[in-house]
Amino acid sequence: MSILQTQIAALKAALSRFWHTPFTSLFTLLAIGVAISLPAGLYLGLANLARLAGNLPTQPEISLYVSGNASQDQIKKLERLLTGRKDLQSARFISKEAALKGLAEAGGLTDITAGLDANPLPDAWVLIPVDPDPVALGKLRADLERLPGVGDVSLDSQWAARLQAALHIGRTLVGLLAGLFALALVAISGNAIRAQILARRDEIEVSRLIGATDRYIRRSFLYHGTLQGLLGGLMALLILLLLVLGLQNPVSSLATLYASPFKLGFLNPSEQGLILLLAAIAGWLGAWVAVSRTLRQVDPSR
Repeated sequence: MSILQTQIAALKAALSRFWHTPFTSLFTLLAIGVAISLPAGLYLGLANLARLAGNLPTQPEISLYVSGNASQDQIKKLERLLTGRKDLQSARFISKEAALKGLAEAGGLTDITAGLDANPLPDAWVLIPVDPDPVALGKLRADLERLPGVGDVSLDSQWAARLQAALHIGRTLVGLLAGLFALALVAISGNAIRAQILARRDEIEVSRLIGATDRYIRRSFLYHGTLQGLLGGLMALLILLLLVLGLQNPVSSLATLYASPFKLGFLNPSEQGLILLLAAIAGWLGAWVAVSRTLRQVDPSR
């Protein structure tokens, strides 16, 4: 019970410091919120971009075009070879007649294609490889080009792979920025706590004279640092929410021009909780470092 009362007293002391210094606390929380919102905002932007790209074909495809002078025996042999390969997930045949019909319907070229004397399109296969690794795809493409009756082989969806690679780089950058801004958050929280300790130097010295330990003195400041980080995380979420609301209409208008229902999303509850947790930990760590260092400076004999 005594331990619980001590913790409650330290928490009340931390809350009273926010109450007695409202403007200083507000600006500190705003600085922490901005520091957190920068990497969190970049992460949110990448999450929305990944969600937009999630509806796009990211699995590489190989288009194999049958040679125009290939015989029926070669075409049937090619079919057996492709459907029996273990390095292909699937092999879908598209006849030149179906390809011409699809082109005419998709491009509104029915009148033009109807006037053609001969079908200029070749028979083709759409292949899905098992291994999407670029090196494996290059070897597979070279192997397919050597098959009899093959006119050309092209690797599609490379842009999707590049997009995923760019997203991976972006996520790595977010991680690095989050680490840097975590250090900034520790510094901001630590400086704010240090200023409060120095402002109460006489109070701390008197507390020591009547038997207060450093652990007892440190406790309320640790609560203050934790609450400071937690409230700063809430400030960051508020900043991000305002940014999303401000960009929602322009993004929706742009998506409408491309006949897309895409809308900006926000962080899910687990991501919001993680931001608050990391902010609270950084605030606690900054307070610990600042209190431990400043208490030694307040009492040089220690």
